[in-house]
Amino acid sequence: MIWNETIECMERDEMRKLQTIRLKRIIEYTYHNTPFYRRKMQEVGLTPDDIVSLDDIVRLPFTVKQDLRDNYPFGLMAVPMSEIVRLHASSGTTGKPIVVGYTRKDLGVWSEVVARSLYAAGVTRNDSVQVSYGYGLFTGGLGLHCGVETIGGTVIPMSSGNTQKQIQLMHDFGAAALACTPSYALYLGETIRESGIPRSEFKLKTGMFGAEPWTENMRREIEESLGIKAYDIYGLTEIIGPGVGSECACQHGTHLWEDHFYPEILDPQTLQPVAPGVTGELVFTTLTKEGMPMIRYRTRDLTALHYDKCPCGRTAVRMERILGRSDDMLIIRGVNVFPSQVESVLLEMPEFEPHYLIVVDRVNNTDTFQVQVEVRPEYYSDEINKILSLRKKITARMQSVTGIQPDIKIVEPRSLERSQGKAKHVIDNRKLV
Repeated sequence: MIWNETIECMERDEMRKLQTIRLKRIIEYTYHNTPFYRRKMQEVGLTPDDIVSLDDIVRLPFTVKQDLRDNYPFGLMAVPMSEIVRLHASSGTTGKPIVVGYTRKDLGVWSEVVARSLYAAGVTRNDSVQVSYGYGLFTGGLGLHCGVETIGGTVIPMSSGNTQKQIQLMHDFGAAALACTPSYALYLGETIRESGIPRSEFKLKTGMFGAEPWTENMRREIEESLGIKAYDIYGLTEIIGPGVGSECACQHGTHLWEDHFYPEILDPQTLQPVAPGVTGELVFTTLTKEGMPMIRYRTRDLTALHYDKCPCGRTAVRMERILGRSDDMLIIRGVNVFPSQVESVLLEMPEFEPHYLIVVDRVNNTDTFQVQVEVRPEYYSDEINKILSLRKKITARMQSVTGIQPDIKIVEPRSLERSQGKAKHVIDNRKLV
């Protein structure tokens, strides 16, 4: 179902009743079908009978990414492999990847929640959607693909890369919506400007962007560059892939489809629940997943949840934009720095492109913090005084936002590597010593 008003607008008490029923069912299911979870529960003296209400979820042990690596490849499956109809794996990890398995029912749920997300952003069966997330083991491409088919729209399965062809077919096929990472959307916008094709000839109106954190300033940059309305679609491989939640037309937070994915926000230090609206670490329990359920999975994403009714009419809990990841946060000379802070500065300064590279190192037992930034062509100059003036301006602003003075290295236009998938913005050489 594309627009599930009964679920998406359900009163809070009714939603909690549904979540309680599904939580008790999934705990019973995992206890008897996944030796890993049975052992974890037995270690803390729990049985499924001890979970009688939603509040009892805090008694359950956590699952972390290392648990998935330790049980590689199929140790967390709750069904025989004969019932697993598709495998996906995470991107960007070293060593063994994070592997997840889906039953036919899981794929149906996944397609539905992505279709919900598309509908919330105004995509309809009359629209064609260019899916420029990577296909293959990465969940982005096939996740959006099946959601578009479920909504009844037309899929343009481009995958990532081959940017010139992306632009050509986006133009020729009249794509109404684009799905890719926000960093790649910026690159596509840049390529369209350079192509000489008038933007008015494109029919693009909507973008569904996710798979990496992005800021409000970056949203405005994408919207201006592509002439669209840009929406955040949230997900992670371990839970199901894209479609765990999405923004609606109000863009007043990301609605999480909590009938399938129960969210908690915990203090990342004490791991105790925090009040609604307070920032903490996002933790998910899958309530309906058959192939590989996740119980209290620590996402490391830092955000806050709001339970008041959205102006769109949905009561589904709303998640604030992801601040960053607790394990991606850089601690430089005792100061907490997030890459999103650097990005926000670049996007508010017209002189610079939204492409950057942070290089952190340690020299003589002192942390160094270099930020490589790319000046826009119209502001680039061979005159040293002009470059020094730009450097002074951005250094002051960056220090104000991050709380630490960076070493700004201004580089020539288009000299930093462009991303066709998840952007790599940080090199931390301290981890190598």
